[in-house]
Amino acid sequence: MANLVRRTPEQQMPSVWEPLRLMRDMMGWDPFAEMLPGVAQREAVFAPGFEVKETKDAYVFKADLPGIKEEDLDITVTGNRLTVSGKREAEQREESDRYYAYERSYGSFTRAFTLPDSADCEQVDANLANGVLTVSIGKKPESQPKKISLKGIGEKIKGALGGGKDKGNA
Repeated sequence: MANLVRRTPEQQMPSVWEPLRLMRDMMGWDPFAEMLPGVAQREAVFAPGFEVKETKDAYVFKADLPGIKEEDLDITVTGNRLTVSGKREAEQREESDRYYAYERSYGSFTRAFTLPDSADCEQVDANLANGVLTVSIGKKPESQPKKISLKGIGEKIKGALGGGKDKGNA
């Protein structure tokens, strides 16, 4: 399955090769951030990870989406494209509160997956339970594996050898 990634201008490769910037962008870690507390850090982006697997009967997509309400989630299938988008609203921050760590991320996300030709976009089920989204897309019946029996070949061989009946005692 192909997965298209939407890139923002900040994610494009810089025109000058900067190994430390590349490391920060790839790992989401800035080794100098602790040394320079006055430098504004980038906002964390809410980007839930997906697990995609193929079973005998379907393609199954799972994502951990804690804190997302059903009404804030949008799942669409257009042609051979599955798109999952949603948002997680930030909680109210009081001026009087003192945060020692603020690592949770909020915001909107969109993930799109290109489905294989064997996916049956008429058989789509989605479920959000305990913060886990599960989207199941069935496979077309003609793409299901079929068991081929060898019994027919054995019968042809028996017929060619005389059918296995004893004709000598008549």
